[in-house]
Amino acid sequence: MQRNSINLEGRVAVVTGGAQGIGFAIVRRFLTSGAQVVVWDVNPQQLDAATAELGAGARVRGERVNIAALREVETAVAGVLAAEGRIDILVNNAAIVGPNAPLADYPEQAWRDVIDVDVNGTFHCCRAVVPAMIARNYGRIVTIASIAGKEGNPNAAAYSSAKAAVIAMTKSLGKELAAHDIAVNCVTPAVARTPGAMEQSPDHIAYMLGKIPRGRFLELDEAAAMVAWLASEENSFATSAVFDLSGGRATY
Repeated sequence: MQRNSINLEGRVAVVTGGAQGIGFAIVRRFLTSGAQVVVWDVNPQQLDAATAELGAGARVRGERVNIAALREVETAVAGVLAAEGRIDILVNNAAIVGPNAPLADYPEQAWRDVIDVDVNGTFHCCRAVVPAMIARNYGRIVTIASIAGKEGNPNAAAYSSAKAAVIAMTKSLGKELAAHDIAVNCVTPAVARTPGAMEQSPDHIAYMLGKIPRGRFLELDEAAAMVAWLASEENSFATSAVFDLSGGRATY
């Protein structure tokens, strides 16, 4: 696929959940665009494998961070600021999908786990990074939500609810930071071949795929391309916005 050139030269980016799936594709695209990238992921083995595969030397490094724990996030942010001097870009990608089950049968702990990572984790990362962006009067925050957060998928109430909350959080934060050169936007992908998505039941995957008018999965590099532009200086006006990557599924 022909790629447009996105200039992220000299920018420092943090990508959560960047060791696999859409997050890994975003990290790779950022590196191609010239950014310095710090990958946060909770899985140390996947983190080591991802950074080894990227092979970009000093321009990428991985840190094990559990975004559901605010203190871990705050410590990680302090470490990036000490090492790099700033954080220009934050991509809130880390999330868990949870099991497929009707709401009336949904396991309580699984519900709490999804909300804790997907919603609270996104809040923790934004809360810890935003003050440094305000101090420099510059920043780009991109959050990976889901079309499920707009439409609600049956048998996935926890994930749908979490992603709806992430969309609302993005809109609120973008309005709060609009007076600064800080853009806060989210994307709402349809299903892609990510490890989390493919762990769901075959029937649920077929349901999601059947809702996409383009009739195929979202490609990871397609998501990374949109995120790269949203994370660039060229995106100087759009904020508090939702950018669909649904292959025509979205109705609003």
